[in-house]
Amino acid sequence: MTQFHNRQPRRALFIARWNVVLQKPTFGHARTMADVSFLPGVTDALFHAGQQGWQIYLFGNEDQVPDGRQSLEDWLAIDAGILEHLRSHGVQITRSYAATEHPEGVPPYDKESVYALPNTGVMHHARQEDGIDLDESWVVANDVLSLVAGWRAGCHTAGVATPRIMQAGNLSVEPELIGRDLGHTLASMGARPRIRRSA
Repeated sequence: MTQFHNRQPRRALFIARWNVVLQKPTFGHARTMADVSFLPGVTDALFHAGQQGWQIYLFGNEDQVPDGRQSLEDWLAIDAGILEHLRSHGVQITRSYAATEHPEGVPPYDKESVYALPNTGVMHHARQEDGIDLDESWVVANDVLSLVAGWRAGCHTAGVATPRIMQAGNLSVEPELIGRDLGHTLASMGARPRIRRSA
């Protein structure tokens, strides 16, 4: 039997790409792979998470594409480089999601996107396509939009180097867990019981 419906549902880590896995460039976005810098300890933390059976997803809004500051082709080349670097260190990323459309963007990227945070398309696509159990999964991020999306999708939420309560505009979120960096956050999650959120 190969359909995911016939397997035990899987748990996932939805990890924000920038400022959790990668240092966001001072320029505002990576122009080439030369601008991509992995934060200390990230590769080891992701490797160990994969060894523990977590499905790992990277995600985030890449506003520079709909803003017209970077071509989609250039972004896809950077994304491929990020995934190749992780693969070369034994880290398997199940999927990499990037929102590259926005209603106020430049054509042809001036569209609504279910993947644009704080929408929940990332999590629900993983549930539908990969059999991910969102109740047993975590969103790990240090920005409000990502954590709000995780909360809306029914995932647990963990902040990396964040305040206890975070606000942006009319959105606010209180992560269930806060760690000083990705490795510390994932280690803390491993020490916690597998809890299921109440309705």
